[in-house]
Amino acid sequence: MNERELRASAKRLLGLFRARGLRLATAESCTGGLVAAMLTEIAGSSDVVDCGFVTYSNEAKRAMLGVPAATLKHHGAVSGETAAAMAAGALENSRADMTVAITGIAGPGGASKQKPVGLVHFAAASRDGRLLARSQRYGRIGRRQVRLRSVAEALRLLELLAGKTPRPKRSASAA
Repeated sequence: MNERELRASAKRLLGLFRARGLRLATAESCTGGLVAAMLTEIAGSSDVVDCGFVTYSNEAKRAMLGVPAATLKHHGAVSGETAAAMAAGALENSRADMTVAITGIAGPGGASKQKPVGLVHFAAASRDGRLLARSQRYGRIGRRQVRLRSVAEALRLLELLAGKTPRPKRSASAA
């Protein structure tokens, strides 16, 4: 997916969230804020995007998102469990209705046999308790391509989750 297609996907997602009265937050590690950047590049996104967390280090994942140290120790920063904890932490620390979290190994280094370059874990969570989780093995396609494909997957997960979500009931003070 090229950047023009990513922008179109982001625009479509913002329209869906806007139509449903939903807000979102991102929790990003290997993408370093690219999902939030893609969304906020579009004028008017502030009525949908609440915030973005860039938690590259384990310390940031713990401090900003509340990812348990035990999760990081037992499963590692690049794991489905950590992605799910990041998504839950972003919900807890924002006013968003939905979040998406991304953690992976964009490369070229930092890999192991169990966790190769191109392995990325995703989790999208909603306030009503639903969670969508996926992992992708992009392989050694280059750091930039791993990150761009990860942005595309994150947008797809949010669109899928939002498509199945009723409009939230908001109090006058929450609007």
